[in-house]
Amino acid sequence: MAKQKKKQQTANRQKEIPKFKPKSSIKQKLMISLLIGAMLLFVFGGLIRSYMTSGSSSKSDYTSNYERPEPQFKKDGTLSIISKQKGVPTKELDIEIVQKTKDVQQGLMYRKSMDENRGMLFLMEREEPQSFWMKNTHIPLDIIFINSEKEIVSIGRNTIPYSKAPVPSNVPAKYVLEVNADYCKKFNVQVGDKVAF
Repeated sequence: MAKQKKKQQTANRQKEIPKFKPKSSIKQKLMISLLIGAMLLFVFGGLIRSYMTSGSSSKSDYTSNYERPEPQFKKDGTLSIISKQKGVPTKELDIEIVQKTKDVQQGLMYRKSMDENRGMLFLMEREEPQSFWMKNTHIPLDIIFINSEKEIVSIGRNTIPYSKAPVPSNVPAKYVLEVNADYCKKFNVQVGDKVAF
């Protein structure tokens, strides 16, 4: 009698425990295929995005994920600005000189700071109206346009970092000097002043 009760209880328990019913093989294959497809899409999407970013990094804005090393200042000479009113030089600047097309195009891009007594002098191929912009440039600048007689012909004051708006000379210029913003105001640099370098 006791054995029969135990058998009955065991049978009842087995009825209570839900049996695992495997899903059909078609559903399993479909789920596996979808999972593999999603994983491949994620991996290849990341690779394509990475390739596209690195392939266009030289033209991309600074805001891209690609972090460039900051270029270092290289002193190539000195420059003085001579006041047309007083005929005396202002504070002397250490200058980095750029002439090659690729260096002219890069200019002060990607630099996070520049000492007050430093500047970059661009030696342009021809004396003609020049135009610069502030793309990828962190620091605000005064852009000084100078003709072949080494006379300042126009000044773009306090330019806006990262701006793609052109900063034109409006008149022919052979040299362009970039200094920190407000340098011209601080040292009273004016159109008509001369430079010596």
